[in-house]
Amino acid sequence: MPEWLQAGGWGLVAGSALLLGALAGWYLPVPQRVIALIMAFGAGVLLSAVSFELIAEAHEQGGMLPTALGAAGGALAYTLANLALARRGARHRKRSGERQPSEREKPGSGTAMAVGALLDGVPESVVIGASLLSGGPVSVVTVAAVFLSNVPEGLSSAAGMRRAGRSSRYVFLLWAGIALVSGVAALVGYTLLGGAPPTVLAAITALAAGAILAMITDTMVPEAFENAHLLVGLVTVAGFLTAFALSHT
Repeated sequence: MPEWLQAGGWGLVAGSALLLGALAGWYLPVPQRVIALIMAFGAGVLLSAVSFELIAEAHEQGGMLPTALGAAGGALAYTLANLALARRGARHRKRSGERQPSEREKPGSGTAMAVGALLDGVPESVVIGASLLSGGPVSVVTVAAVFLSNVPEGLSSAAGMRRAGRSSRYVFLLWAGIALVSGVAALVGYTLLGGAPPTVLAAITALAAGAILAMITDTMVPEAFENAHLLVGLVTVAGFLTAFALSHT
């Protein structure tokens, strides 16, 4: 199978977890505390992947300066985009409770949340595609980390969207679309970054890592802490160690 097709396929696999999580959040009566604990575990998994897979790899490829500039640029870009989306009603897009606004309360918030979901998922998928550029197999840890973190994201968001009165059609088309875009983003990441100098590849990897880290702290951790409180730290460390173990097997 061509590597560009593998890249798209792995991105689709990771993105499909969003749809699986949304199905669970819509149809299963999952308590908010359980959703919060799953979110904390997913945050820990992603933190480990950012640390030991993305930042470490970027530093090895290009050194400290491209890594630092890329990570800072990714965090800044994500934060500015997130601020713009927050003003349009997407601030609580990963919240499972009653914080998400309905379309009647905030016109245009549905579109803003869809764009926000893309903002959250695209950097992860680009990294999956780029992980194939070394000529070896895809980074299993990165795919597993994104998959495991996407399940609680989809679950929490779908539960919150249901409480905000959004239709099942909107929710499932949204997450199915994001899953498809994840596959395309992984394919594009592989195609566009092929042949890029190591420093450029390092900067792009770090840029995605910075955006993911900003996303974790801005959207995942608040949802986890609000409903699980003192257990968040313990469960986050469990997720972190799980991903760390995967990267060393």
